[in-house]
Amino acid sequence: MSDERPTSDAWDDALDGGGPRSSSEAGSPGERATDADAWAKACAEDLAAEKARRRGQYGRPPGSAAEELRKLVDTVADRLSGLQSPLLGAVAGGAAQQMVNQVVQQAKAAVEPVIERNPDVFDHLAAAGSELLAAYRSAVEAQERRWTRDSGPEGPGEEPGPGEHIDLD
Repeated sequence: MSDERPTSDAWDDALDGGGPRSSSEAGSPGERATDADAWAKACAEDLAAEKARRRGQYGRPPGSAAEELRKLVDTVADRLSGLQSPLLGAVAGGAAQQMVNQVVQQAKAAVEPVIERNPDVFDHLAAAGSELLAAYRSAVEAQERRWTRDSGPEGPGEEPGPGEHIDLD
């Protein structure tokens, strides 16, 4: 089998019966452009339908890492702002709440400009984190295989380890 891919004319010839077309049978360039446009339109419609189906089944896909970090900061800020501490009591509760709100606002003010200026950095950091996790997982699995291979259960035909067997009967 050849590694070459057939041209679109070869596919058309195969569908039409195999033989080469005469110049009178060949489609006009406008006809081929219309076919290509119809094909592109059908593909776009299928893709949109598939995306809608997946959105319905799985919910919205996650955004970029910068958008997700922004959502995380907003969620943590909302949770901390709404937190009521029973340990501080009613007297110190208002002052503590005000201090928490101030810290949350300062943190948001520090994080937002970094996210806005460098959104691609967070995507790269997320990808690097995924690769580090995969490397760690691979190393741990390799080590686990060595541990289980070296200290497998001793069967009836295998020699005992370096320890002495003690019969309790």
